[in-house]
Amino acid sequence: MVSITYVNHDGSKTTIEVQDGYSVMGGGVRGGVDGIDAECGGQGACATCHVYVDKAWLSKLKAPSEDEVAMLEFAIDTDPETSRLSCQIICHADLEGLVVTVPERQS
Repeated sequence: MVSITYVNHDGSKTTIEVQDGYSVMGGGVRGGVDGIDAECGGQGACATCHVYVDKAWLSKLKAPSEDEVAMLEFAIDTDPETSRLSCQIICHADLEGLVVTVPERQS
């Protein structure tokens, strides 16, 4: 299990224990995090699980695929450095304590 902190756009925080191998999106949906809509169910085919990854964690993540980068073009208010699809971030021990911020609205 990995502790992930989800920060809402209003600054409130929810920390959820997410099983290794599950996505950050899956943990957020199961944990009832507002703002992670996940309309495609985690297939990387929409941008409704867009999050901003805390800059301190960027080096611990795999680089986004070309498909993820293309899908982020459909997200609202992206940041070229920190925006990711949370369905494409898979939890593992090195991500213990990961912090992501959910945008005010999804596409």
